[in-house]
Amino acid sequence: MEEVPLVIDLDGTLLRSDILIESALVFFRDQPQRFFFPLRWAARGKAVLKHELAHETELDVSLLPYDQAVIEFIHTERSRGRRIVLATASHRRPADQVAAHLDLFDEVIATEGDLNLSAQAKCDALVQRFGNRGFDYAGNSRDDLPVWGAARKAYVVNASAAIERKARSLGNVVAAFGSQRVGLRDWGQALRLHQWLKNLLVFVPLFAAHRFADAALLLQALLAFICFGLCASSVYILNDLLDLRDDRHHIRKRSRPFASGRLPIQSGLLAIPLLLLAAFGLGLWLLPLTFTIGLGAYYVLTLAYSMWLKRRMVIDVMVLAALYTLRIIVGALAVDIPLSFWLLAFSMFMFLSLALVKRYAELLLMRTERRRDKARGRGYFAADQQMIAALGAASGYMAVMVLALYINDVRTTELYRHQQLIWLVCPLLLTWISRVWMLAHRGMMHEDPVVFATRDRVSLSIGALIALVLWSAT
Repeated sequence: MEEVPLVIDLDGTLLRSDILIESALVFFRDQPQRFFFPLRWAARGKAVLKHELAHETELDVSLLPYDQAVIEFIHTERSRGRRIVLATASHRRPADQVAAHLDLFDEVIATEGDLNLSAQAKCDALVQRFGNRGFDYAGNSRDDLPVWGAARKAYVVNASAAIERKARSLGNVVAAFGSQRVGLRDWGQALRLHQWLKNLLVFVPLFAAHRFADAALLLQALLAFICFGLCASSVYILNDLLDLRDDRHHIRKRSRPFASGRLPIQSGLLAIPLLLLAAFGLGLWLLPLTFTIGLGAYYVLTLAYSMWLKRRMVIDVMVLAALYTLRIIVGALAVDIPLSFWLLAFSMFMFLSLALVKRYAELLLMRTERRRDKARGRGYFAADQQMIAALGAASGYMAVMVLALYINDVRTTELYRHQQLIWLVCPLLLTWISRVWMLAHRGMMHEDPVVFATRDRVSLSIGALIALVLWSAT
């Protein structure tokens, strides 16, 4: 029998992503002031929306998450002399770019003009071009069911179990492959559960006031921790989706679940509002209203950071330090404990130092491994390293100075019977801050410094000694 053309779908099949959604995210990231424009375009039809987004945005097709199993399948069929066709509901402009990059296709059929080449429209176009049963087709979604029905042979790629069952009921499915089930580990990475360690700061006001034995207040602080975690995870996912383009250029971030295509973008878009609803719902139900207001302020500031402020030199690290301090403030609101000036001053200087460590490590990585002079998505140049190190070290030492002044405050005697012992904390903190900066200078700081501190044995040992000193002082 004469070999018919092999037709490959793009979104979700050849590509572990969706061109339309990726284009929309790039548009919102680059032009947030035109947020409502896509709604106007969509009102004129989906083909119009795809056309406008395709010409308003630039996707780096060389870094998109392609499915290697599908590419190997195409190579095998091409070696047999088969004609390979890319047929997609995406706009022709990005489809042609993908085809040119991969150099695997003899023809491209895509959305253009007023025709949205999806579902039955794609089926009609392929039947008109090749005839009924005149092509084989590889697809992945519900929209591909009519196309599979008109194909001689059907290949099911990366489809859900329900879609695969419906496709097999057509009677012409010859293979199902490329399926990659989403695992809990992928979601754990997307939610950044390890970053929830930062939210332990909500317990600081409780411990600073020496009221950690109060079970009711401890429960409230625990609820605040959970609400903060859910809210923060929502923002992490949003940040990952908006930063897909930049993350794929990063030597480590490109392996994140959404950037690598292990998790579908649609799932992330659904998770964002669900996590927010859970966070604020729990807060309104079980915690003081002031806590929910504070959590809202944290969310707004984090959103502003993700959309704009992270690309502003100096402002970005100031906001990061403020977000750490906000965790302490909102933790105090959850348990209704007033905060001291000393605690707020100490946290602002300390977390500014840690935020600068993070930027310094990113610049060092960029300079040594990426060989670039300008950070993508950031307002820094590689030459800024020395200045960032100077500012960061000075800020960390200022935090220790604030602690030293706190020790001599008359109100400290109300909380500590042996306040002189707290002086031992100063050299311990100076040692830790100096060590963190030395490791960053040597290129050994590969993660958030707060998370690093929870995994580094020396940091944990210093933390244990500090806890022992504070306990002894009481």
